[in-house]
Amino acid sequence: MDTAGEPCRAGAGTSSALDPKQLVRELASYRDPSFSRSLWELGITLVPFLALTAIMLVAVERGYWLALLLSIPAAGLLLRLFLIQHDCGHGAFFRRRAANDWVGRCLGVLTLTPYACWQRSHALHHAGTGNLDARGFGDVDTLTVREFQSRSRFGRMVYRVYRHPLVLFGIGPAYLFLLRHRLPIGLMAGGRKYWISALGTNLATAIMLALLMAWVGVGTVLLVQLPVTLMAGSLGVWLFYVQHQFEDGYWEQDGDWSFHEAALLGSSHLELPGVLRWFTANIGVHHVHHLASRIPYYRLSEVIGDRPDLVSVNRLTMNDTFRTFPLALWDEDQKRMVTIASAREASARTRTGPASAPA
Repeated sequence: MDTAGEPCRAGAGTSSALDPKQLVRELASYRDPSFSRSLWELGITLVPFLALTAIMLVAVERGYWLALLLSIPAAGLLLRLFLIQHDCGHGAFFRRRAANDWVGRCLGVLTLTPYACWQRSHALHHAGTGNLDARGFGDVDTLTVREFQSRSRFGRMVYRVYRHPLVLFGIGPAYLFLLRHRLPIGLMAGGRKYWISALGTNLATAIMLALLMAWVGVGTVLLVQLPVTLMAGSLGVWLFYVQHQFEDGYWEQDGDWSFHEAALLGSSHLELPGVLRWFTANIGVHHVHHLASRIPYYRLSEVIGDRPDLVSVNRLTMNDTFRTFPLALWDEDQKRMVTIASAREASARTRTGPASAPA
């Protein structure tokens, strides 16, 4: 159980002396956003994104390859706008709640993400990260070894397909941003707030696209919109995946689960090159974000600069992220993520061990 003042259990690259609750208190001084800085961050992301989109719409008529090339930085800017929306959802981008909410709603029209629906789902994700009894909202579906082994052959096959990188980072993001976000799936019984959020975002997005299509044509808009949306969506899901799906992560049953330990040990520190840190709005400093989600993203690098003891906690490099892709099951005995193949081999050894032992 969670005990105040008790140091967290050691993990990869984690000092056992770190006290997550004490860290939360120490990080509180970084929570205050700067109104001028937030406006600047919004401006240097939104204006280039709109300018690039306009250039791409014109460039399609002169040669699609130029527009397709420009879709790469445009997708990066759209991802950054989503992460600003993310900070608004946490109440971290502006001091005033109304400012956060209205900027978040407006950005949702561009990111195809209904603000209130996503905000609620993401809050549930933060509240239950690493809790095996609170899975199902705002996370990547993760089974334990025993849960996977108890499934039927067809159920195991479905899970294998779901966890394949082509599905997770290709088909999954397309479904999420183009279809699932169009209705408040999972929140339908939560009240009209979520219906208004989803349908209002749909209407505003439809009006925006209709005006663009009236200007340059349906085909041109789709040739620009779809690659940018799908690329940004895939990058976003990849980021979210590697922030919680790594070998020495944290999953516990409800009775043994600790919110603060899960925040620190169940979230990675993805160390990216400077350009990628800018486009991803420092979201790679995810262990700090989960400990103190009210810190604006532009102050997370300040935290890491001031707190070198947090740099190596669950640190992942770009190369490390590729090694996380095969990890699909949480082994409750070993307390780590494992591959399906290694879980199957361990199960086979357990079954055959006693039979092969000498009498």
